[in-house]
Amino acid sequence: MKQSAAKLTELDPVETARALLQEADDAWLSEFTRSLRRHSARDDLGRVLDVWGLSQSAAAEMLGVSRQAISKWLRRGVPEERLQAVADLSAATDLLMRYLKDGRIPAVVRRPSPGLGRKSLLELAAAGRTRDVLTACREMFGFGEALA
Repeated sequence: MKQSAAKLTELDPVETARALLQEADDAWLSEFTRSLRRHSARDDLGRVLDVWGLSQSAAAEMLGVSRQAISKWLRRGVPEERLQAVADLSAATDLLMRYLKDGRIPAVVRRPSPGLGRKSLLELAAAGRTRDVLTACREMFGFGEALA
C-alpha cells in the first residue's frame, strides 16, 4: 500500500478529485470522505492536546472517554460522532494560537471566566459544550458579533 500511496501523491489533486467524482459511486465517495474527515480530525485532536497542554488522560476526561479511546483516536482517526466536537476545539485552538502566545494558551483554557459562568474553556469542553468553547473564543477576540 505504501508504494501505491506514493504514486497517488504524484497525481494532481484537482484532476484526481474530478476523475473520482465522475467514476466512483456515491456510497464509495461518501465513505472515502468520511475516512478523510476522521483522519484529519486525528491530526486536529493531536494539535489541540499539544497546544492546550493536555495529556491523553486529561483529554479523555475532557471528552468523557477513556485514555485508551484517545490513544486509539490519535492512531486510527476520530469516530464520526465526535468529529464536530473536535472541529469546534480545533477552530477555537486556531483563534487562541493566532491571538495569544503559545505558552499562555494552557493557562487561558484553564482560567475560570466571569463571562462563562465562572467556568473555564476546559470545563465547558468537559461538559460537552464544545460549540460554546468556540463561541467564547470568538467573543474573546471580538468576533462574536461579526459571526452572529
